Parts: sequence; structure tokens; C-alpha cells
Amino acid sequence: QVQLVESGGGLVQAGGSLRLSCAFSQRTGSRNVMAWFRQAPGKEREFVSHVNWEWGGTYYADSVKGRFAISRDVAKNMIYLQMNNLKPEDTAVYYCAAGRIEALTSTEYDNWGQGTQVTVSS
Repeated sequence: QVQLVESGGGLVQAGGSLRLSCAFSQRTGSRNVMAWFRQAPGKEREFVSHVNWEWGGTYYADSVKGRFAISRDVAKNMIYLQMNNLKPEDTAVYYCAAGRIEALTSTEYDNWGQGTQVTVSS
């Protein structure tokens, strides 16, 4: 079981930036993809971005493309989400997840962190 812990959330004004971090306790060969999802009140959990742990390839939801950047630190077992030009509609709880394939649906990820709140004021 991989344990994931997110940090870095907070309150920021529209146009500002935040950097989320996700630390995980161990790596397993079967989980090759690390992802960020988010869930706003009353809405379903939605995909934000994923990174392939082996070769570093990334993918983004259209809503965040050009504003967010996902990265990984192999030596530290960490992934990050740099969020720039934040908008009020980015307000959500952000979750880190680990999975086996490069998927856009939450059901394909079997390890999750507890989430970190991001609030963007207008």
C-alpha cells in the first residue's frame, strides 16, 4: 500500500500561484502513474494532470493547460503541482493519486491522499 500526503494548499487571490506537494511512503513497480485530481463542493472528482513516473511524460486537463505544471522528484518520492494564474473556478480539494495506467478517471487510481484545500478568491 502506498501512502500519499498532500500539502501546500491555501487561500490565494485570483491570478496568484500555489505549489502543491505530494509525498509518498514507498514506490512500487506496479504504480507507474502519479496524478492530481480535484473536487469542488457538489461536484464530481475531476482529473487535473498526471505524470508517468518512469519517463516523465505529462498530460493535463484542458481547463488547466498552460497554467498548471506537474513534476516529479524521483530521489525524494515527491510530485508537485505548480498552479499559476489561479481562477475562482480552481477552488477545490486537490488530491494526489497513484495508479498503474495513464488514465483520466479516478476509478483507475487505487491509492489516494487525504486532500488539500485550495481556495481562490475573486
